[in-house]
Amino acid sequence: MIYLERPNWNEYFMEMAELVAKRATCLRRRVGAVLVKDRKVLATGYNGAPKAISHCEETGCLRTELEIPSGERHEICRGVHAEQNLVAQAAFHGVKTEGSTVYCTNQPCVICTKILINAGIKKIYYKNSYADKFAEKLLNESQVEFIKFD
Repeated sequence: MIYLERPNWNEYFMEMAELVAKRATCLRRRVGAVLVKDRKVLATGYNGAPKAISHCEETGCLRTELEIPSGERHEICRGVHAEQNLVAQAAFHGVKTEGSTVYCTNQPCVICTKILINAGIKKIYYKNSYADKFAEKLLNESQVEFIKFD
C-alpha cells in the first residue's frame, strides 16, 4: 500500500489562505483569507484596492509616506482588508456566510472582526498574530471561536 502524506483539513485551507495572500497588492502586509463551510470553499479575499482603483504597488503607500503605525488610521488606506473582500465577494455572489469558518493568514483587525461577527462566522483560524486587544475582547464576548493556527 502506498502512503500519501496529506494535509488535514485545517492545514489544507490555511495553505489556500497563504496562496490567496500572494495576490495581495498591499506594500506593508500581504493577507489572504478563505471562507469555508462543510469543507467547501465559498469565497476568498486578499488585501488590495477596490475594483478599478489603482493599487498601492502603482501609487505607493500613503500610510508609509505619512509614517502611520500599523493598526492606525485605516480610513486613509486605499486597500480593503482580506476579510472585508472575502465577505464582499460572498455578498456579490449571493453566498450565505452564516455558520461558516474563516482561515486567515493574519489575525483580523477590530474592523474586520466586527464584520466577521455580523456575517455570522462561527470560527476563525488565523496564523500570524496582530496586536489588537480590542478585537480579541470582542471575539471573546461573541460566539465566534478564535483559534491560533500553529
